Amino acid sequence: MDILAELNHAQREAVEAIDGPVLILAGPGSGKTRVITHRIAYLIRVCGVSPYHVMAVTFTNKAAREMVERLGQLVNYAVKDLTIGTFHALCSRILRREGEAIGIDARFVIYDAADQISLLKHSLQELNLDPKQYAPVALSSAISSAKNNLLSPDDYRQRGRSYFDEIAARVYEHYQQRLRESGALDFDDLLMMTVLLFRQNPEVLSRYQLLYRHLLVDEFQDTNLVQYALIKQIGDKYRNICVVGDPDQSIYSWRFADLRNILSFENDYPDTKIIFLEQNYRSTKVILETASQVISVSQSRYHRGKLKQLWTNNEAGELVTVVETYTEQEEAQFVVSEIERLVSHGQCSLGDCAVMYRTNAQSRAIEETFIRYGMPYRLVAGTRFYERREVKDIIAYLRLIQNRRDSVSLLRVINVPPRGIGEQSQTRLSVWAKSLGMSSYEALRLLAKETPFSPHITKPLAAFYDMLEKLIERSQELSLVDLFDFVIGRIDYKGYIFNVPDGEERWDNILELRSVAQEYRGLPPSEGLTAFLEGVALVSDIDNMEEGASAATLITLHKAKGLEFPVVFIVGMEDGLLPHFRSIDDPTQMEEERRLFYVGVTRAKKKIYLARAFRRNLMGRSMITVPSRFLNDIPRDKIAPMLSGWQEEKSAVEASLSSWSKPSIYSTDVRDSYSRNRISPIPSITLCNLKVGDRVRHSQFGEGVVVSCQSVKDDMEATIAFDGQGVKKLLLSFARLEKV
Repeated sequence: MDILAELNHAQREAVEAIDGPVLILAGPGSGKTRVITHRIAYLIRVCGVSPYHVMAVTFTNKAAREMVERLGQLVNYAVKDLTIGTFHALCSRILRREGEAIGIDARFVIYDAADQISLLKHSLQELNLDPKQYAPVALSSAISSAKNNLLSPDDYRQRGRSYFDEIAARVYEHYQQRLRESGALDFDDLLMMTVLLFRQNPEVLSRYQLLYRHLLVDEFQDTNLVQYALIKQIGDKYRNICVVGDPDQSIYSWRFADLRNILSFENDYPDTKIIFLEQNYRSTKVILETASQVISVSQSRYHRGKLKQLWTNNEAGELVTVVETYTEQEEAQFVVSEIERLVSHGQCSLGDCAVMYRTNAQSRAIEETFIRYGMPYRLVAGTRFYERREVKDIIAYLRLIQNRRDSVSLLRVINVPPRGIGEQSQTRLSVWAKSLGMSSYEALRLLAKETPFSPHITKPLAAFYDMLEKLIERSQELSLVDLFDFVIGRIDYKGYIFNVPDGEERWDNILELRSVAQEYRGLPPSEGLTAFLEGVALVSDIDNMEEGASAATLITLHKAKGLEFPVVFIVGMEDGLLPHFRSIDDPTQMEEERRLFYVGVTRAKKKIYLARAFRRNLMGRSMITVPSRFLNDIPRDKIAPMLSGWQEEKSAVEASLSSWSKPSIYSTDVRDSYSRNRISPIPSITLCNLKVGDRVRHSQFGEGVVVSCQSVKDDMEATIAFDGQGVKKLLLSFARLEKV
């Protein structure tokens, strides 16, 4: 198999440039994953590099799996010797091997966001700080920012400029102490502690530099300061560092990603070879030209001799459909009806369609409409499987079995199922343990010898301790699945879960978790438990997305990064949503909002719809919206012509708001699309029993009098004078009017 045979000229150049630092600027759909995998195969099969000496870093487990699958076809047996994974997974592996050098137990547990908040609440309580005044979420963000900038609590305190910074530094220090006592690391610690490990132990760093002589990093534009430091540490000896990214898709500044890392890379490695991947294999010419025009307006694009100019040999394709509906409910109806039309006409399958939006809250109206019409969908970033109560309960038991010091897990399950250990007893146990300078688990062990508590408190605590000891003892001899079953049976979790709301559904989640545990059945007991807990801690929202599922995908624009769909709907194309209102007065954030829209458009392969609602319920009230300013950047000849509607009212409102944003010249009506769909509209007043003079009620406009009715294709348009709301024109099949 010729590794270079299927590559274009730029891709081939990127694969063959194996010596020294390389920066590959790869536009969306330009085959960067192919380049990375073929580059690894080229190193192994052509250059004779041992797979042990190659490390490839991705940003999701899903991307890592895809890379492994592709490499399996290119290098076969050598895949098992490669190091491929996310930053967090690779750092976790390093710390379990080498962490003792900086005082980290190899059996550490990984705290997720919910665990962090729980621990921060305990820290605030112990520091006598009011969580209403100092929100745990805000403190978590401040601590995460510090860690991503490699700042210790002392460093953070010295750089603080406000009273909140002083409080945050105190909480940060206490929080880190509680993490150490619990034998735990949070996500940010995995990265920060690895960098500190290498800084403080040059001999350890030297081993990894010798081991990983070729380093490849995907999605480089999304790296933060600590990740960049880690790349430099490992790669500086041989300098065979290949980073792949696209500055135009940098959309994670809220995760502390720093676009300046691309410039830093060139400054740190002046001999960097820069290669542009500009041929797009994903999208039609219309979609690509639309995206290119939108991003070309950006004031902060990356420049290096020339701008990246995307092009494609794909077909021209269909024009962009820009749609305006009256409300978010009609926006959702349009999406569902158009998907049904496309599927029924054989233009795509249900799984080919994705609905994207800026904020999670926008999914509500869309979900309700999908449910109403019985159309299958999958929601990405709803309540994550591993964040569900029953799943976290069982994982907490397993984490406690692995690490007795895990205080967050202990407090979670000490009275689950209920065993007579209430909040007051838990608080007294924690206070006593703290006074003794030991963990809550160690304090439980002392109860057999001494106790400051009355018998009715001591007895259930001692019984809980004895049960945990039995679980820990059996974990040394049972496989992971057998241990899973033993825990469930010993605590009678099934009996407990069937006595709470949705018990059957919750039990199904436990069985699904057991299926995950079965994937580790080939490992020895202790290794299986460690691998399982690490795997579930580091999973992300899109890692378990089914390929080819027969359901439409509902997903935020941020989470859609790295995915592609034949048909894409982007809803909420309004100033205040996209771009988001928090970005309006911040030029840097506005640029990122533009890149976010660019990412959304470039997810589409064949067809894209951009939808907005004239009125939308925001912050608890109905508001007239303004078309997204990004719509005005789309060339007119790329927009599909459609009928316009509601012009009188819209023109007056948009004129009054023109100082905020130029009125969109692409406002269009969906009545033409509705007349073609096969979905029955929501039941309303029939077209024949409404007459002039009737009083009617509308859900938004209240009561009014019918002024006139006229036929409009297969529908009726009623002109209604609403009390205190003025005259409105509504389509009867969608207005949901009631006679008074």
